[in-house]
Amino acid sequence: MTSLLEAVRAHALAHAGASGIATTPIAGLITVTALAPTDIAHDILRPLVCLVVQGGKHVTQGNRGFGFAAGDSLIITADVPVASRITEASPARPYYSLVLELDLGLITELSAEMAAVHRADTAPVRTEPTEAEVSEAALRLLRLLDRPQALPVLRDQLLREMHYWLLAGRHGPAIRRLGWPDGHAQRVARAVAILRAEFARPVPVARLAAAAGMSLSTFHQHFRAVTTLSPLQFQKQLRLIEARRLMLQDGAGAASAAFAVGYESVPQFTREYGRMFGLPPARDVKAARDRGGADAPGAVA
Repeated sequence: MTSLLEAVRAHALAHAGASGIATTPIAGLITVTALAPTDIAHDILRPLVCLVVQGGKHVTQGNRGFGFAAGDSLIITADVPVASRITEASPARPYYSLVLELDLGLITELSAEMAAVHRADTAPVRTEPTEAEVSEAALRLLRLLDRPQALPVLRDQLLREMHYWLLAGRHGPAIRRLGWPDGHAQRVARAVAILRAEFARPVPVARLAAAAGMSLSTFHQHFRAVTTLSPLQFQKQLRLIEARRLMLQDGAGAASAAFAVGYESVPQFTREYGRMFGLPPARDVKAARDRGGADAPGAVA
């Protein structure tokens, strides 16, 4: 019988591009592969689960670091900034993982049907051994990709099953708070969606607070509690991450990238870029290209 590793490997070999990322016809489901350890990648990830099936990776969120390897899952339950790098990968034993963005609608629906869980667990990033039921549900999802006629019929059922086992397992309490219809996580998520869509232009905090249905002071408090950043810091990191992508992948110059993501001052952009990535834009891009890191998989897991 095909293992999850074999299924991920087969999909990656058939569909991964230079970045190592292979999309699937199932929204939010991708495979990631790498043939060598990668540079540090910065991103603000959406809520997701990452099942590592070969190799290893290290993720830093705030002042906490997480190492995980084959047989482990990484769960992210909020839009939070992370820095990550693949640490174990080689041509003989590539890094392989399966990543699924969590569906807040499914989590809300399933949480309402399942027994209540009273244990509070609010840390937005965690790693644990992958549970057998989750691994088996993931394998069934990947097998479905080879049956295009069955895909539209069974996709929703299998996604529901995978979310069920995630909620029923050790990650359940952390994931459930995403499903509270009027909980802080979902209300902040409405503001996050605006920032992601409009990061390149000024967004009044009052508008974000209104979208979250909170007063300004309450919104600031809960936005930082969920994302670990203030709204301004969140938008700034989105801009800098996109600017770096434009320079590395599209060949944009520093000034062009700065203006494209909403900066009005190149010196300000250069200062903030250096604080986040450790080097000024031109030197950082040159160093990444010298290391062959321009097309390395990002923090997507």
